[in-house]
Amino acid sequence: MAIEVFNRYENKYLMDTKAFYDIYNDLTAYMEPDENNKDNKFYTISNLYYDTEHHTLIRTSLAKPKYREKLRIRSYGVPGSDAKVYLELKKKVFGLVNKRRTALKLSEAYEFVRTGTPPAFRKGMNKQVISEIEYFLSRYELQPMVYLAYDRIALFCKGNRDLRITFDTHIRSRRHDLRLEAGDYGEPLLERGQWLMEVKAEKTVPVWLSKMLSEHRLYRTSFSKYGNEYKKTIRNANAPVIERERVVL
Repeated sequence: MAIEVFNRYENKYLMDTKAFYDIYNDLTAYMEPDENNKDNKFYTISNLYYDTEHHTLIRTSLAKPKYREKLRIRSYGVPGSDAKVYLELKKKVFGLVNKRRTALKLSEAYEFVRTGTPPAFRKGMNKQVISEIEYFLSRYELQPMVYLAYDRIALFCKGNRDLRITFDTHIRSRRHDLRLEAGDYGEPLLERGQWLMEVKAEKTVPVWLSKMLSEHRLYRTSFSKYGNEYKKTIRNANAPVIERERVVL
């Protein structure tokens, strides 16, 4: 059964392709690929983020309060209407990431978010998570806001599944055709050849990993895929308009 409740710390690092291969090769001495990455193949993650008309959730998140939250539908690959997806509520409290999700059919997930009414419970759903998402939906008027996809390589620590490292590349997004089943195309979010590494651990990272990060001169950065897409597409796009208005006045 897939894990449906996560509590962990996530540290992020941006790097180029050379840095990716250098640290990836060193990590294989301690870690093993995710089952979806056998034979060095990527797997694709597709996400549909929901927000209010005025981007309340992402604007709040970018302000970095002690508590922030997001809602998304996630699929692995491009789903059909009856395919299994995950409706996820992601929270961050004092730096600790709490992710709660339940498996639904894509059509059920769409309808749940649209109406705020959960589907009839059946085996395979997480009743507690559904109740939490239902309460969340009662607090906001949400709409599909942005599609985000990326290709991922993931590693688990040998003998310690609590430590996970992921590498995402070819991060792309779109603000039209906001359906997961419409395909995993979009505009690039990062420069070609850039990678986002995330170190995910329930507790502190092991000494060998801290030493390896230092040796490779990799330093933590603050990076939200949805947040950076918003800044690039909405906030920064509006900035020149504001400047022109100031000049006229």
